[in-house]
Amino acid sequence: MSPGILLSFIIGYFLVLLVISWLTSRKSSSNDTFFVANRNSKWYLVAFGMIGTALSGVTFISVPGKVGAPTGDQFEYFQFVLGNAAGFIIIATVLLPLYYRLKLTSIYSYIEGALGVWSYKTAAGIFLISRIIGSAFRLYLVVIVLQKFIFDSYHIPFAVTGLICLVLIWSYTFKGGLKTIIITDSLQTLFLVSSVFLSIYFICQSLHLSIFQAAEAIKTSSYSKIFFFTNFMGSKFHFVKAFLGGLFITVAMVGLDQDLMQKNLSLKNIREAKKNMFSFTAVFVVINIFFLSVGALLWIYANKYGIKVEKTDYLYPTIALKYLGLVPAMVFMLGLTAATFATTDSALTALTTSFCVDFLGFDKKEATSSRQMVTTRHFVHIAFSGAMFLTIIIFNAINDGAVVNAIFKVASYTYGPLLGLYSFGLFAGKRQVKDKLVPFICLISPAICYYLSINSARLLGGYVFDNELILFNGLITFAGLFITSSPKTKTAVIH
Repeated sequence: MSPGILLSFIIGYFLVLLVISWLTSRKSSSNDTFFVANRNSKWYLVAFGMIGTALSGVTFISVPGKVGAPTGDQFEYFQFVLGNAAGFIIIATVLLPLYYRLKLTSIYSYIEGALGVWSYKTAAGIFLISRIIGSAFRLYLVVIVLQKFIFDSYHIPFAVTGLICLVLIWSYTFKGGLKTIIITDSLQTLFLVSSVFLSIYFICQSLHLSIFQAAEAIKTSSYSKIFFFTNFMGSKFHFVKAFLGGLFITVAMVGLDQDLMQKNLSLKNIREAKKNMFSFTAVFVVINIFFLSVGALLWIYANKYGIKVEKTDYLYPTIALKYLGLVPAMVFMLGLTAATFATTDSALTALTTSFCVDFLGFDKKEATSSRQMVTTRHFVHIAFSGAMFLTIIIFNAINDGAVVNAIFKVASYTYGPLLGLYSFGLFAGKRQVKDKLVPFICLISPAICYYLSINSARLLGGYVFDNELILFNGLITFAGLFITSSPKTKTAVIH
């Protein structure tokens, strides 16, 4: 497909998002609108839009590519997805009722009451660092595709491509914030889901297979193994490791993450928030099955026609944009752009919200929607866009593997301390932490985990860590908090 056609398509898509932004923010661009959409969102729109935010371009490209990776992944990722589903249920039944009871704008405000100010700032700081890195990784994936298939033809540098993407995303979110994103993410999820099913159709058509024949081809291929129960100590694919990793990464990356929880907190009440999470979970599991199926079909297609790719992340875009024809290429670009924009716009809004509330104290001030405070929010929004841009440039210089691996590896280190902090607040409420020691404990825990991850085979009898490392990270943080804490006295003030 011509780079000019692809570029025209992206420009047209962006103009649609700008129109939606104008329609949703023309009556109000206050901080309350930006942060929690005036707490008046529809649960079904939030549930549907969250699918696009949770999946992102990583699921769209990296997950299908990993199916045929030399490491023998196959459908192993679905074990992780089942853990995700269990994590979503915990979020709906444990964390959401807590957040609604406390009427939070930033979920990290809970830590201030449970543990103290230093603990609160530490939790919010962990989120800011984690979300900048994770969202930059996700956006990086679409930038490299745009660079390879569009902007290289115009001799535009990678850095400029990344900057263009962030400027586009910033321009339709800076006024309406969450209120705009709930609408745009719903639209983008529709495009994302449609593109998955259409991709399956077009690949089947190219392989001269019916849907039922394609299902049989996937089943009998060397890509369809789901469950791995052998070599618990040495294999990263073992079911227990994948399931626990999926569960605890979900609790941390979703339940303890301002991004997706901010959308839940924009709903009217806890009943609607639970409906949102349960319906979202069901669709999330099903759609991942289709993403893995796309991956198997792509590898079958690549083997049949002798297509080679430099990285597994290039498999889907290479076949869609070079081999399947004009319409499939447009469908692929629509899905990829929708997935990535849905994730990044939501992240920028959550980062801005967290910093304004947790570090600038917007929730503790009167007239939070004054012109001065709205202007401050705009500057914060721009600053986080810049931070994400720099992270993308750095990651481009060092990345040599599938992006999905990088995201969950980083999450194991950065989100682990959040698990420890929230667990301590929930289950050790009768103990008082030494608040000023908490930042150091939250730095020491990932350092210990890093040491364990590179030496576990030697120290633990051949055991190799995967995403379940986040559980050990949380346990180490919890242990550090417990050891340095003391029983609360009867006269202690409980915030």
